[in-house]
Amino acid sequence: MAGVGPLTQDWEPVVIRKKNPTSAAKKDEKAVNAARRSGAEIETLKKATAGTNKAASSSTTLNTRKLDEETDVLAHERVPTELKKCIMQARMDKKLTQAQLAQAINEKPQIIQEYESGKAIPNQQIITKLERALGVKLRGKK
Repeated sequence: MAGVGPLTQDWEPVVIRKKNPTSAAKKDEKAVNAARRSGAEIETLKKATAGTNKAASSSTTLNTRKLDEETDVLAHERVPTELKKCIMQARMDKKLTQAQLAQAINEKPQIIQEYESGKAIPNQQIITKLERALGVKLRGKK
């Protein structure tokens, strides 16, 4: 490594400072200091959640109470028994496996399995694809 000088390192100190207070904060601070100097009695308050991302706790407790008082049992609609039987029967009539039917409608085999077991949440687009691939009407009047 001829011609290359000695390696040097930069040992200058790096000073990291806190961000300067905004003008509004400076005004408040000046007003408080002026009041202290004049001898006036002052009272300063620090908000509990100031400078944090936490929401006010009162709104959280209200929402929690509403949820606790809620009596409705909420659940997703599942595939009706008639629909799953129709899909299974139509697939058997066409002599297709679940995987072949899934490939025909461009979906995963797991989706066909969920529809036939009644675990799937009905999706009108998938039902339309199934109707076309199987040549049967799965919705509406039979």
